[in-house]
Amino acid sequence: MSAAEDFFDTNVLLYLLSGDAAKADRAESLLAAGGTISVQVLNEFASVASRKLHMAWAEIDEVLAPIRTVCAIAPLTVETHERALRLAERYRLAFYDALIVSAALHAGCRALHSEDMQDGLVIDRRLTVRNPFRAR
Repeated sequence: MSAAEDFFDTNVLLYLLSGDAAKADRAESLLAAGGTISVQVLNEFASVASRKLHMAWAEIDEVLAPIRTVCAIAPLTVETHERALRLAERYRLAFYDALIVSAALHAGCRALHSEDMQDGLVIDRRLTVRNPFRAR
């Protein structure tokens, strides 16, 4: 699978800052290969890094800058929002998870790397959720 087919949920990015070396290394390896994230992922990362990790805005930007370089960034659009409403209902997803899924589908990704959603779930016969931290 090419990197362009991989979409990363916010939790993968946050593991870059983890004290768990194995998860941090896995996140770094995945992101180094490139892939796609959405503006929502950038926003959620900034929020958690500021609020929970007490990082300064300059530090947050420093962490996100190389990620923005290696990953394509999917915009949030009305179409993304509308599809997320349908996905949330159909797959019983939390709405913000459905927005991530919708952005991944709109970007044409085949894998969504997330620790927060059901590993192996196939959405619309095109996108498979993969827990990148689960032993396979």
